[in-house]
Amino acid sequence: MIAAFKLSLSIRVDEGSPATHLNAMRKEQKNDVELLKTWRLASAATMGSAVRAKGILLELRARVPAAVKKSLDLDAGEITLVMPASQKTEFHAVSAIVSKVLDGIEQLPVIPREIQDILTITTGERHRWLADGRLPSAGTRTVRLNGRARRITFHVFDPKVVEDILDRGVVEEWREEDAIAKAENRRRAAYQAKLTRSLKKGKAKKAETTTDANSARLEGWEEFGRDGFLK
Repeated sequence: MIAAFKLSLSIRVDEGSPATHLNAMRKEQKNDVELLKTWRLASAATMGSAVRAKGILLELRARVPAAVKKSLDLDAGEITLVMPASQKTEFHAVSAIVSKVLDGIEQLPVIPREIQDILTITTGERHRWLADGRLPSAGTRTVRLNGRARRITFHVFDPKVVEDILDRGVVEEWREEDAIAKAENRRRAAYQAKLTRSLKKGKAKKAETTTDANSARLEGWEEFGRDGFLK
């Protein structure tokens, strides 16, 4: 009886412990499985700009729930969505949102830092060409800075217009026009400064002549007075 009790106890231990360990391993392996989907960004959407590609990623993150924003990433020109297998429902929902936004993403307005990278221009050139109409605005956009209450408003640009400027290569022409205009403005400023100095010199000389004439007239009156004609 004692032997039978020991055998029974041994069997129960040997059956229970490996099964529990195996179930734990299977559960851990299942949790490690990830759901993955990728979308290749077309060159028409990025216009060859890594900054534009990052802007598209930020636009996508702004459209999905906050809890899964970091599940979206950008890698070598591809948008990737990676989520645990336990979030299969959320994965399909987010995937549908991303696919919808990317359908026609080429029409997403170009923001300032993107157009500067696409056209390889400076902030000063963007402001100057926006002001004189060479870079036509497609409207304005207002956003709130992360972690701040302050909002900022900036001009955005039509991607078709930006692509046309890029294809025609007119940026260098605009820079040459600006250089010519700058030289002309300097010439005019130098001429105006010279003219101003001449006018000041002429006024000073006229004032000196007037003073001399008045002095001469006063001297004549003194002589006239000494001769007794004023008595």
